[in-house]
Formats: sequence, C-alpha cells, structure tokens
Amino acid sequence: MGKIIAIANQKGGVGKTTTAINLGASLAALEFKTLVVDADPQANSTSGLGMNPKEIRKSIYDCMISEVDVKDVILQTAFDYLDIIPSHIDLVGAEIEMINIKNREERMRDSLAPIKKSYDFILIDCSPSLGLVTVNALTVADSVVVPVQCEYFALEGLGKLLNTIKIIQSRLNTDLEIEGILLTMYDARLRLANQVVDEVTLHFKELVFKTLIPRNIRLSESPSFGMPSIAHDADSKGTQSYLNLAQEILTKNGMTK
Repeated sequence: MGKIIAIANQKGGVGKTTTAINLGASLAALEFKTLVVDADPQANSTSGLGMNPKEIRKSIYDCMISEVDVKDVILQTAFDYLDIIPSHIDLVGAEIEMINIKNREERMRDSLAPIKKSYDFILIDCSPSLGLVTVNALTVADSVVVPVQCEYFALEGLGKLLNTIKIIQSRLNTDLEIEGILLTMYDARLRLANQVVDEVTLHFKELVFKTLIPRNIRLSESPSFGMPSIAHDADSKGTQSYLNLAQEILTKNGMTK
C-alpha cells in the first residue's frame, strides 16, 4: 500500500518526533513494514531510533538536493520492520538551496517515489516550521497527523497549519487528507487538559483521534536510550497509547490483520 503520513505542526514541543518514533515502532511491532523519514534538521528521530547524527553520511538532504538514490540512504534500525531515512544538520540550508530549483515543492515526492510500494507506512517527522521542507512533506503525503498539546495555547497556530494544508490541497496535492488531530501530553488530573480535549473535540469532531497520548516518563526518557518506548518499557501507559493509536489508524484505513 505505501501510505505516507506527515506528522506536522509548526509549533514546537507538541510531540511530533515522539509520535513519529513511537507510532512507527508500534506499526512495526504489529508487523507492518514501516519507514520513518526524519525531515527535521535537529535529527531527533534519527537519534531516537539509535543512530548517531554525527556519523550520518547521507540523509534526506542528499536525496532532495543532490538527487542521491533513496535506497542508498535508508538505514535499518535495531527493530524488525522499521527503517529510517536519517536527517542531518545540513537540512537547515535546504530551504535556501531549493529556492531556484524547478518544482522545488516536489523534491521529496520524487525522492520517495521509488520506494513507496516497499513499505506499508512511511511516516515523515516534520520540523517545527511551515518552510519549504515541510511543504515538501505535505506535498508527498497521503495524509497528515497533527499533534496538539493539551495546554493553554493548544489551538494557537492550528488555524495557520490548517490553512497551509488547504493551500497545498488546492495547488500541490489534491489528495492530501487530515488523518487526524492527536492530543498529546494529556494529564487527566488537570482541569485545563480536559478543557482542551473538550474544546478541540467540539471544534474538529471526528477529526480528533480517540486515543490520547498521556504525559509519561517512559515516553520522555526512551529517546535518551536511542529506542522507542515499546523497547524501553512495553507495559508503560505511553507505549500502550501509541499501540492504540496504531490500531486506530489501521482500522481507519481498513488494514487490521
């Protein structure tokens, strides 16, 4: 099938990378062949899946700028069914380098085209911006997951992102859909968190995933060990939440085994 899902929100610290790593690992644990594309210059998905960004020789940057064959860039992680296209700090310069390139919004689409059918899911971890690399991710994606933090400024910037998605739908990718809005960093004890859940659900209704991602120490600490939460503590609430999210996405796409 090769469904490409971008994980995007220009707001930082909302759980994009945590979602890319742990949703990817959950789909892989369910034996769906999954590729994580790290499209953030900070390379946190790369390090969070056990790779050392300082040792990366080729990254998504080389595919987009130098047209390096994507098959030469894919790395196998330590986990069955889970591969990664790493990122590199060079990606910071990609925005400027692509300005004069023809069809610059489609460079990632061209890069991933040869391998799309080799995977069940390709997850793109976007940077916290609405720059050209994120536009590339939304142009190649079939759908987008929007992580939203259960905090006071949750809806701030969400309108801007949804407007960007509409522009891309009208000009670059008419098939782009919103896979769902994912509420993250949820703490059931806080009235504010519950108010945010109610408000987002009221505004966006069926677009909001039923799964809530809790604040969870295992989710927070697992990247420092270079592994997803499922490998760090399979029984933690964070791990179970991402497994539930994976099942929700599979059900929505008619792919349950």
